[in-house]
Amino acid sequence: MSRDHSLLASHGTARRSGPVVLVLRVLGAALLLAVAGIHFYLWQQGYRTLDVIGPAFLLDTVCGVGGALLVLFTPLRRLPVAAILGALLCAGTLAALLVTTTVGMFWFVESTAAQLWWESLWVEVAGTVVLVTLAAMARRRSPG
Repeated sequence: MSRDHSLLASHGTARRSGPVVLVLRVLGAALLLAVAGIHFYLWQQGYRTLDVIGPAFLLDTVCGVGGALLVLFTPLRRLPVAAILGALLCAGTLAALLVTTTVGMFWFVESTAAQLWWESLWVEVAGTVVLVTLAAMARRRSPG
């Protein structure tokens, strides 16, 4: 295969991946908003009274909304960075959930029977996977 032909083939693949990147962008932003919504709801339901955990839930809310906006509106050439930042937020929140449930954190131990525990787990797992995938796909598509 000639160099020109392989360049055209890769350009065609990039063009076909455009709709996939758009879907992953919207899905990733929606999952970040879900992380933010879950944490804000739980903060309102009483987690705000917990030292360190309460402010962390509020910070997670702000970062989730900001991350969603970043993933939605960042130009394609910067999208891999935005997606990785969102994935790190989801992965960090997931790690905190698992540590808090198993050994505790900041003098607080969570239970899998807690309100929205399972929903939070799956949203954070899905957010991490979708946003890492988005970063990889956007990196392949971005110019230069």
